[in-house]
Amino acid sequence: MYDAIYIEKAGKPTVTFAFEHFLNDAMSAASSKGMPVVRVVPETIVSESTVVADIEKAITAVFDDAVAALTKPLTAEEKSPQPREQENPPRIIFKGSLEDVNRFFYQRGWTDGLPIIPPTESAVAEMCTGTDLPADHIVAELEPRRGKATVEKIAINAVMAGCLPTYMPLLIAGVECLSDNPVSGMMAASTGSFSPFWLINGPVAKDINARATYGAASPGDIANATIGRALGLLTKNIRGVRKQVEDMGVLGNPGKYTWVAAENEEFSPFEPQHVERGLKKEDSAITLTFPQSFQQMMPFGTDAKGILATVIGSIVPARMGQFILLLTPAHARSFADAGWTKKAIKEYIVKNAVVPEDYFERLGLDGSRAFDRGTGSGPGGTRDIFRPSRHDPDPVQVFVYGGFGSWMGFAQGGPPPVTRKAELPKDWAKLMAKYKNIVPNYIRY
Repeated sequence: MYDAIYIEKAGKPTVTFAFEHFLNDAMSAASSKGMPVVRVVPETIVSESTVVADIEKAITAVFDDAVAALTKPLTAEEKSPQPREQENPPRIIFKGSLEDVNRFFYQRGWTDGLPIIPPTESAVAEMCTGTDLPADHIVAELEPRRGKATVEKIAINAVMAGCLPTYMPLLIAGVECLSDNPVSGMMAASTGSFSPFWLINGPVAKDINARATYGAASPGDIANATIGRALGLLTKNIRGVRKQVEDMGVLGNPGKYTWVAAENEEFSPFEPQHVERGLKKEDSAITLTFPQSFQQMMPFGTDAKGILATVIGSIVPARMGQFILLLTPAHARSFADAGWTKKAIKEYIVKNAVVPEDYFERLGLDGSRAFDRGTGSGPGGTRDIFRPSRHDPDPVQVFVYGGFGSWMGFAQGGPPPVTRKAELPKDWAKLMAKYKNIVPNYIRY
């Protein structure tokens, strides 16, 4: 759609073929670029199909429709489309019980399907105490809707998610990550169900009780649960990425509810992720990646050799984008004791993860063409699974989190990570003291 808009703005009429289930997505993309009535012809070929006969049949069936769309005179609405949003919406939009508020928000598509905390004026004002920035400060303009993420709008979604005000510095930095990542809009709206994975580093992790050890990515900790959820609500309500409207993920991904962990810096022998990416150890930061899949497995052995053999033997040749090796502190220590650095681990994986010469032939595919995205073998491809490029100069990352155990994990897919420093407010110590002791206290059986 963006290509069509570019051509239209150059004064050339266009018509875009769109899969019939993608019409809402197509028109939303056109609207976000200022052309809500650009002409689109629906067709029946599934997006990203490679079956040439099906493609030709589907396009031939709608060719006359395309000619008509290119030659039919513009309607009055097409000549002068009207804005569809209120310029000055009311601050108070609903009054009622908790159940009524939740139903109202859900029916308007503002929630993630779970109950929310009503964003009252007082609750939003308290959330805004987590930053020294004014409420109307625009942190970023977010694609694809080009929604303006002000401090107050971030706070509104944070209240809805159940956040504490001490999470605001990370939420603001997270929004900056979304803005800095040049393809984050595409990741959220893709047919591939890429999920944002947020890694917290620095002193703020302990200040807000973000979990870094056992079950770091599991439910049960308010910081891990609500920070990811708030950024997910922001993605829907400000970025404008809604399921089966702009988010066309075919299978979906449970990580989109919330996928947040703090790096286990206390027991990691390696430099933390934010230091590796240019910040100081005493800085607090959040890193954004967009994996499409997550695997946990027991390695062939818990020494460096066994772990690396598991990695090399398990990477899918048809993979795309980043590969993140998720190490427990025990595994990281095994590497460090054997003299391995993060850099050496990455280089080993890039060098040794290759596609067997006869891989595609054994699958009954043409090795010169199949999945040639840096993973093919044969005349038209390369045996290298990882090919560093201008867009992906460091295709392997190593994160250390979780408890002490022998399991390891992979997260695969998406663009390179983006890291932003979290700016703490001047009265951070006072704010932290107010919320520091909000932790679960389990009854012992």
